[in-house]
Amino acid sequence: MEDKRISLEILSPSIPDELELISIFENDIQSEDSFNRGIISNGVIENQTAYHLSFNKVLFQNVTFNKVSFKYLDLVDVRFENCDLSNMDLSESVLHKVEMVNCKMVGTNMSESALRNVLFDHCNGSYALFRFLDCKQVNFNNSSLCKADFYRAKFIKVEFNNSNLQQTGMSGAKLKGIDLSRCKLDGLGVTLDDLEGCIVAPEQVISFSNLLGLTVKR
Repeated sequence: MEDKRISLEILSPSIPDELELISIFENDIQSEDSFNRGIISNGVIENQTAYHLSFNKVLFQNVTFNKVSFKYLDLVDVRFENCDLSNMDLSESVLHKVEMVNCKMVGTNMSESALRNVLFDHCNGSYALFRFLDCKQVNFNNSSLCKADFYRAKFIKVEFNNSNLQQTGMSGAKLKGIDLSRCKLDGLGVTLDDLEGCIVAPEQVISFSNLLGLTVKR
């Protein structure tokens, strides 16, 4: 049974109920293009490279991004539903009041991005790159982050709720005050300094015995 406890308050995207369709699939997207107050749904965006794009009050539904690089992206009040962003380059982007729900993000690169009031809900972010991520008010809920890389990420008011962090790299990401007690942690890549002040369940302590130089007898 899923653990549905979410204690962190995150501002939701402010998206109008009535949205005009944005035609984007057949067009070449140019750097610095701006898309506002609309819905993008049921299609594939592929073989596109553009920089400094902005999306404001936009809903993405059932969209696949294939061979896409949108570095320095600016997302404000945006929601992704049932989208596939696998291997997409979103590095050095800014996300504010963004929700990603039931999305596939395998290998997605969000390194050096700034996230404010962002929710990842039931997402598959295995192998994703979150290196040097700057997070404040961010929730990873019921998501897989197996073998993802959070090297030297900065966490302020970040919650991992019932998520898979097996073999996830968090070296250099200070976890003080972060509650990982409802996550799978086998093989979590951290140091003792990273774990200082982190909250874990009693049964999870054995996962970190190797960091203490202990041999656990079963």
